[in-house]
Amino acid sequence: MFSGTYRKFIWAGAILLAIILIGTVGYWFIGGRQYSFVDTLYMTIITISTIGFGEIIDLSGNVAGRIFTIFIAISGVGVLLYFITNITALVVEGKLTESFRRRRMEKTAGNSRDHYIVCGLGSLGFYIVNELHATKRPLVIVDADKKNIERGLELFRDEVFIEGDATDSDTLLKAGIEKARGLFAVTGDDNQNLVVSLTAKQLNPNLRVVAQCNEIKNSQKMRKAGADAIVSPNSIGGLRMASEMVRPTVVSFLDTMLRDREKNLRVEELPVPGSFIGKSLSALNLKRHTNALLLAIKTGEDWVYNPSENYVIAPENTLVFMTTPEGREELAGLLKE
Repeated sequence: MFSGTYRKFIWAGAILLAIILIGTVGYWFIGGRQYSFVDTLYMTIITISTIGFGEIIDLSGNVAGRIFTIFIAISGVGVLLYFITNITALVVEGKLTESFRRRRMEKTAGNSRDHYIVCGLGSLGFYIVNELHATKRPLVIVDADKKNIERGLELFRDEVFIEGDATDSDTLLKAGIEKARGLFAVTGDDNQNLVVSLTAKQLNPNLRVVAQCNEIKNSQKMRKAGADAIVSPNSIGGLRMASEMVRPTVVSFLDTMLRDREKNLRVEELPVPGSFIGKSLSALNLKRHTNALLLAIKTGEDWVYNPSENYVIAPENTLVFMTTPEGREELAGLLKE
């Protein structure tokens, strides 16, 4: 769909071309068909543009020719000015729209809270954004490549984008890092991911940082720089291929679960607040939440799978569910202090 300015620009251009064509053909007839196409076109252009060069076609004593020239001059000059005006408006509108969009997004990002920042909208960053978007989690995307930003805007119109270098503190501050919940360092370059992790932790020590690491030898450096978790795409890819071979049904189940946009099921986690410590699991009355299935409870470094209703909730327990985004929000409301 074209904007109003684009439509005006197209119509003005079409009318201007029509006038030039009419003028060229008209002067060819008026000149007795003895002038070339270039001569008649030149006559039309100098008339429309009011350049004022001498006439190639002699119109002295030719009343019809002069009336035709008056018509071409008035209509052509008017349309030409309108065409130029729309070109100017098109340029100004584009710049103003981009500037307004940038300011609006920076303001939205600055006011965000408990959101996730994705630094890098490459192949890996795209899948992260897609997952956060699908599960309705607030996020801000940061990328220095304008083309990546434009591509992201086409696919995720409702999300917030910040154009800038993620290794720069000012860029991360614009993305609202001081109030963010987590950050993904997925620029595609290990050195940049290391600097992003370090800068992010300096700005917000409580932030959880997950970093992409292409070379395993760089993982320890990233951890020292502040990354809480390191993900190697090559390692994950190898595990996935092995799983496809030895447990294809499980992989098929997980793929179907992730791709199903209607049910939109995910495995989620929620911490148990202090007010439930010492109580049995039955006190949570989880059975009334038909959209949630409790899979396990994390207890420090250990796990309790398929816990019974008599399980006594201990400090720092984390519940692991299979549920929908709506179910997650409902459970989060239930488990508030």
